[in-house]
Amino acid sequence: MTDDAVPDLRASDTDRERVAEVLRDALAEGRLDMAEFEERLEATYQARTYGELAPITRDLPVSDVAAPPAVSLRKGPQPAGSWAGRIVGGEGTSTWAVAVMSGFQRKGRWTVPRRFTCFAFWGGGELDLREANFADGEVVISCVAIMGGMNIIVPPGVEVDVRGIGIMGGFDDGETGIPGDPGAPRVVVTGFAFWGGVGVERKLTREERKLAKLERKRVREEERRARLERRQARDEERRARRELHGGDLHGDREDRRGHLGH
Repeated sequence: MTDDAVPDLRASDTDRERVAEVLRDALAEGRLDMAEFEERLEATYQARTYGELAPITRDLPVSDVAAPPAVSLRKGPQPAGSWAGRIVGGEGTSTWAVAVMSGFQRKGRWTVPRRFTCFAFWGGGELDLREANFADGEVVISCVAIMGGMNIIVPPGVEVDVRGIGIMGGFDDGETGIPGDPGAPRVVVTGFAFWGGVGVERKLTREERKLAKLERKRVREEERRARLERRQARDEERRARRELHGGDLHGDREDRRGHLGH
């Protein structure tokens, strides 16, 4: 980790794997024992930022692990991985979307405006906010769905407030009331649904799903290693018992031979 790196910049799966490789090398070289290795490996896969990764290998000989580009925290845009860096101000990438017997989609890196309006008639649309930036700390998404549907995907940590009205249709308000992370944006979903519906769901990003998969893999490896260690311990115990009993029997035979000789 370089001294001018931004500690709040989000780390990638590749960055975490680089740190994990350094830890494996340190274990093989005897610089870390198994307990230290497991503790640091767990911290590696749980790390979200470069600032959390840096201390893990600070006392190990490594030249270039997870070094991000130097970015100022006071000038220009904030790191895209932090909530502060995702509330960028200004105008949105687009302010409306329409689907008439068709569909629309907004996903990936885009900026949600302070107010976004979407309309669907015999069609549907999807707004994916998981990787989006936000023009303000609170954005309003107004949806009108007539014999159609819309789906809004928000990342974990974002507060959602659903206020829409449905007639022979509905607005999914299952995500309403869940507290957001400090500094996270607030998404207000409002509008009208007639013979249609508007759904709101919370999903992890692709990177977070990969991290969860790596964590499950790490847990399985630890369980497998623990089972192997228990099996080895049982084998050692049985071997010790056989040697002990074999030694006792040999000693008894020698004693009996001595008594007969007398």
